[in-house]
Amino acid sequence: MPLVRIDLAAGRTPEAVRAIADAIHTAVVDEYGIPERDRFQIVTEHPAQQIIAEDAGLGFERTEGVVMIQVFTQRGRSDEAKQALYAAVHDRLAEVGVASEDVFIGYVENGPQDWSFGFGRAQYVTGELGVPSLA
Repeated sequence: MPLVRIDLAAGRTPEAVRAIADAIHTAVVDEYGIPERDRFQIVTEHPAQQIIAEDAGLGFERTEGVVMIQVFTQRGRSDEAKQALYAAVHDRLAEVGVASEDVFIGYVENGPQDWSFGFGRAQYVTGELGVPSLA
């Protein structure tokens, strides 16, 4: 169950914002085989000047439509699985009108001890939740 933060410039309709969140979630579900309702996303809209995403030396420019995505998930997935997720996120976002150059993904791994779902307990550690298998 990844936690996904989505940062984007303000100005899209609520429906467009939800479509972006849904597209990312669909990609995660499809690629990592997590349950559909295992969904944890934080969507934050910013004034356009508060997102700075310049050229990383790849020779293209991003627009004000950039979507910055941070995926926080348990360690252990292969590089191939991560690359498949990146491609799936890209493809799903393209379907809702996000340009290829505007998809930016950061991937952060951690362990079962790094999650608490409430009540001040690390449920994976206490055994209240089973540690999910990695697809």
